[in-house]
Amino acid sequence: MQDRPAIKTAIPKRRYQVGDHTASLLGEIESGDSRFYRYILALVPPAQREPVLYVCAEQTPAAERADGAYRLRVVSALMSEVVDTNDCWGDLETFAEQAIKLGRQMLGLQQAPVVRQL
Repeated sequence: MQDRPAIKTAIPKRRYQVGDHTASLLGEIESGDSRFYRYILALVPPAQREPVLYVCAEQTPAAERADGAYRLRVVSALMSEVVDTNDCWGDLETFAEQAIKLGRQMLGLQQAPVVRQL
C-alpha cells in the first residue's frame, strides 16, 4: 500500500465492529510521512493484523486552504484519493460518520451492522 499513513504514535478515540471487520479511529497522530493527520480510521479484516483501508482527515496545505482546512483521503492497496476538502473533517463526529460510510462502501459492507465498542 503505497500511501499508507506512517503512524508513529496515535491515541485510539473510538473502536467499531463493521460486520466482521474491526475499525479503529485514531487521533493525536504523529506520523513519519509528510502529511499532518487530524484523524485516521483504519479497517482491519478478520484474522489479519494490518488494515486494508484507511480513511484520513489530513491538513490541507496552507496554499490550498480556500476549499477547507482538511482533506478526506481514502487509501487502499488500489488507490489513494482525496474525495473531499472541507473544514468539517476536523470534527470528530462528522469525520467518524463519513469515514465509516466510506469504509463500508469501499469494502462492500453496506449491509453490515456497525457497533461502536469504544
